[in-house]
Amino acid sequence: MNAGERRIVVFLVDDQPIIGEAVRRAVANDPEIEFHYCSVASDAVMMAASLHPTVIMQDLVMPDVDGMTLVHLYQMHPALRHVPIIVLSSKEDAAVKSQAFATGAADYLVKLPEPIELIARIRHHSRSYLNQLERDAAYRALRENQQQLLEVNEVLRRLSDVDGLTGLNNRRYLDAYLDTEWRRAVRDGNPFSILMVDVDDFKTYNDTYGHLAGDEVLKLVAGAMKRCAQRPADLAARYGGEEFAMVLPATPSEGAQRVADDILANVRNLAIPHRGSQAACITVSVGGATVSPGRGESYAPLLEAADVAMYDAKHAGKNRAVVREVH
Repeated sequence: MNAGERRIVVFLVDDQPIIGEAVRRAVANDPEIEFHYCSVASDAVMMAASLHPTVIMQDLVMPDVDGMTLVHLYQMHPALRHVPIIVLSSKEDAAVKSQAFATGAADYLVKLPEPIELIARIRHHSRSYLNQLERDAAYRALRENQQQLLEVNEVLRRLSDVDGLTGLNNRRYLDAYLDTEWRRAVRDGNPFSILMVDVDDFKTYNDTYGHLAGDEVLKLVAGAMKRCAQRPADLAARYGGEEFAMVLPATPSEGAQRVADDILANVRNLAIPHRGSQAACITVSVGGATVSPGRGESYAPLLEAADVAMYDAKHAGKNRAVVREVH
């Protein structure tokens, strides 16, 4: 509901019922104004919070609570702190006016002004308050939309880094990750290992069992590899086709060999039948390379060495791992 559609709600606090009746009569003929009156100052904050006024009219001199104190109490209440307060006083006093404005009052009236002036001030302050509520709601909605947009963009970014078939990170993300982790290894002086993994006799499997079955094999192999990425920095990714990669930062060749052996075992344990394979089940060949990187070097030779090692594993009979140190 916008400011033009919301009713004006006036809440008057004054210990003199005659003042309450005079204000009620002054606004009675205006259908847009809803009037409420409180004669006990100690009840004012609780009543105001339940009524959600658009303007509070507040006497300064009351027997149980000082008017300035009451203005301060409104300001402390989360539901009332921004509601405009019109202070009513029986006299024109510059010092009292100054104190009222300093305490947080929005206006000061010597009671009682002519009805036409009173209604004009009520309307002015109420519309300003309602417009502020509308702006605040719009800003909140904008912030929420911006947050939702950020979240959607983050989801899209993550999806753009993931291979749609296997759920592993894709080649694009792999290249960026390799670059980041390689720089870290150069800076920290840690050994760096890469494994290349290729599904054995995959073309034969596709020709025999169909491409849908081949896709399922790639998903299962990806899952087996992911289970071998034990540390947060270890990354399993789809390199392309039936070929995968495993990035192992801060890992010497002995550690790379253990991970390679785990991948071989995990894939064999899948026990996926493959009558076109010598092992009679789906297996993989793994090639690994480890280096202690130096400044000015690139990870490209390491990746190439891992790829060569993987083909050496193929030529040696498949279903095995070859891991080498690069000097």
